[in-house]
Amino acid sequence: MRGLALSGGRPDNRHSSPLWFDRCLTFTRRRSLAKLETVIKEAITRGARRQVRVVITPLRREVVRLRRKVGELHGMVTMLRRSANGWKRLMEAAPAIPHVSEAEAKAARLSPRLIESLRRRLGLSQTALARLVGVSATAVAHWVAGDSMPTGQNRMTLVALRRVGKQEVKELLARRIKETASRKRRTRKRPARRRRKRLKR
Repeated sequence: MRGLALSGGRPDNRHSSPLWFDRCLTFTRRRSLAKLETVIKEAITRGARRQVRVVITPLRREVVRLRRKVGELHGMVTMLRRSANGWKRLMEAAPAIPHVSEAEAKAARLSPRLIESLRRRLGLSQTALARLVGVSATAVAHWVAGDSMPTGQNRMTLVALRRVGKQEVKELLARRIKETASRKRRTRKRPARRRRKRLKR
């Protein structure tokens, strides 16, 4: 009735025409296609994320493992460097003279005249010879004068010095002097650190 009233008694054929029906169908298809496209995109995104997780998760674990391994290797390298520095210091501090056993030292002849002859052959003063052996200059003077005789490690060192030349003795003496100087520097630095700590307190 309303359609007849609005059209002046004529029926309204706009909603029943094939063109209007095609437009509605086209609009509905577009909306459906848009929804379908969105659903497909979301499904593809979820699938891609799953695939990425499958690939990335093992890689992340491997990266963590490698980082731990690198940390362990770094610690080992640091320890080896310290060990190498320690061996280097030992080699520098080690005497450049042949090793003599205690039995060889006891069997060897050693008299005040031989000690004095050894000192002159190596071109050393009593103080330098005392530094090489590790005793005081007074002890060497007593040995040369015949007031006492070296024993133990001191005797072994003197017997070993017979097999050493002047050049080797110079190098050994330079090492001993350097070592003594470094020890004095360390002993001087330690009290200064303690004073700083006390001041901080």
